[in-house]
Amino acid sequence: MKRTYQIDVDCANCANLMENAAKKTEGVANATVNFMMQKMVVEFEENVNDKKVMKNVLKACKKIEPDCEIEL
Repeated sequence: MKRTYQIDVDCANCANLMENAAKKTEGVANATVNFMMQKMVVEFEENVNDKKVMKNVLKACKKIEPDCEIEL
């Protein structure tokens, strides 16, 4: 399953770091962050709760940029 989320991130480097953090999150098969469009596309592994996984992605991203937001 693949979903697109609106994000709020301040710089391209942070967006890249957030993409890497999302990819390392359990339950995420792949993730891409488009800084210019302010969007994150997440592909989930089979049989996972996407809402629960995205809460963990948000936690990981907030470690990189504390004021970032992902519209869940």
